[in-house]
Amino acid sequence: MVDLLTSVFPDLGGTVTDAAEARRVLAATPEPPWEPTAVGSVEDRTIPGPEGAPEIPVRIYLPDPAEATGPRPTVVFYHGGGWAICDLETHDGTARALCRGAGAAVVSVDYRLAPENPFPAAVDDADAAFRWAAAHVAELGGDLHALVVAGDSAGGNLAAVTAQSARDRGGPAPALQVLIYPAVDLVQQWPSYETNGTGFFLSTPHMQWFAAQYLGDPAADRTDPRVSPLRGDLTGLPPAHIVTAGCDPLCDEGRAYAAKLREAGVTVTEGHFPGMFHGFFGFPQVLQDAATAVAEVVETVAATATDRKNGGEPGGSAG
Repeated sequence: MVDLLTSVFPDLGGTVTDAAEARRVLAATPEPPWEPTAVGSVEDRTIPGPEGAPEIPVRIYLPDPAEATGPRPTVVFYHGGGWAICDLETHDGTARALCRGAGAAVVSVDYRLAPENPFPAAVDDADAAFRWAAAHVAELGGDLHALVVAGDSAGGNLAAVTAQSARDRGGPAPALQVLIYPAVDLVQQWPSYETNGTGFFLSTPHMQWFAAQYLGDPAADRTDPRVSPLRGDLTGLPPAHIVTAGCDPLCDEGRAYAAKLREAGVTVTEGHFPGMFHGFFGFPQVLQDAATAVAEVVETVAATATDRKNGGEPGGSAG
């Protein structure tokens, strides 16, 4: 699987240095051979962006009302791709899996990409989309106390930053943050960059290229918690479910974020898969570990609504 993905993925930072070219290479990747997971409905639309910025394209997935009765979780999902590539299409399968498995409304966010729109454009779009979802949660059939932020890789970074921002302004806050092999520290290269930096699909040169595209200025402050949420204050954050892969350059920082959240008094569950690589979560049809990881995520997301139905309190403050 790693060899197959590597063969179709752009050689970022090597023979491919232009983001637009990288996106063209990615767009030419063949579609997977399996049918998309069925959900109740899928709608492409736009929502208001940050003040002075363009509207944000989103794709809204709703479960079949006959299968998901009553208030449901609402997941605001941010795709990965190093803040520079990927889009709603590349992560359609993951959004569908969350919608169907957890009986959740999913708002998949097509935030602005770097280098055309460097930091903090993606952060601002992510926050605007979360605020919109919180304001429209009833329209989506959800419950404000079962609002979830989720993302993989760079999207996990944006989900973590959004959770911190929601806390800082006093809410509404997510009940849960789901961080799938998140990039949470651009300050240092953790040991897993060395051990897993080549041969496991995502490489150290890829991450260096992504960071350069995203930050633009080589002198940018990488300790800013909006860039490196691991460097922020983690007290008072909502519970987290963090997925990590043992053969991933980002493994160490993801596990460090889980440990630091626990130290700050935050409830954390983890799905760690020692034999897996960055990106594995998107292939539950062919990888048993991916199927397990997805099942654990949807169970955790579904519980945000189940807890409310059973009279429990949400994990995060609603503000």
